[in-house]
Amino acid sequence: MKKYGFIGAGNMGFPLLKGAISIAGAQNVTFSTPFKEEMERIKEQTGVEYSPDTATLADESENIVICVKPQMLESVYADLSKVGIKGRTVISIAAGVSCASLYEGIRQDVRIARIMPNTPAMVGEGMSCICFSEYGGGFSEEQKKDVTGLFEAVGRVEVMNEAMMNVATCANGSSPAYVFMFIEALADSVVALGIPRKTAYKLVAQTVMGSARLMLETGEHPGVLKDNVCSPGGTTIAAVEALEECGLRNALMQATKACYEKSLELGRKK
Repeated sequence: MKKYGFIGAGNMGFPLLKGAISIAGAQNVTFSTPFKEEMERIKEQTGVEYSPDTATLADESENIVICVKPQMLESVYADLSKVGIKGRTVISIAAGVSCASLYEGIRQDVRIARIMPNTPAMVGEGMSCICFSEYGGGFSEEQKKDVTGLFEAVGRVEVMNEAMMNVATCANGSSPAYVFMFIEALADSVVALGIPRKTAYKLVAQTVMGSARLMLETGEHPGVLKDNVCSPGGTTIAAVEALEECGLRNALMQATKACYEKSLELGRKK
């Protein structure tokens, strides 16, 4: 039996597939997608054998990793119903879909872990939030390690109560988009002042990455790190004042509210 089987291998599924290879070996991993050409390409890139369909994958996998969008879950449930997977672990990254909804849809006594990863997992710098349910008898410590190990292979992990998972979507799942918007906007602003675009992207992206690493490694409060850059009467505090006047903080808070409400809506549809 394969250690990990991936239903879907797209923007999030593919980096997780590679993470699984790094910890379990290609021989202990399988995957399936609806497209034969895509499966052949991934097999060639990774050395992982694919399953011909979702039902076969589920039948031969200890940990079934669902890497599809919420609107595709009904077809996944239909495929899983064709085989007996009682006692297996189902790992889902479908945004907004609760453990209860997954358990109801699968209709078999399985363990369920709900995950909110993010796209920096593509470069091994992901941030994944994990919720372990009590369905299927709950998880042993070894079974939890199978789940956390997969996501630690592509970044950092935070285990939390399911009540916070939709909020986590705002903090790590959707927020890379806001960071990329910030990078693009700041780069545009210095391109307008004469810096070549390629150089502008490099300057801003490295600064964002370095700033985040500085905070994580020092453990300093972001306000303290911000104050360290703001000399009295200097250029930075003038820029900070302009950002406050333009409502940067409020814009982000409103974005979080919109993201959270959409996450709840997606969950109610399942």
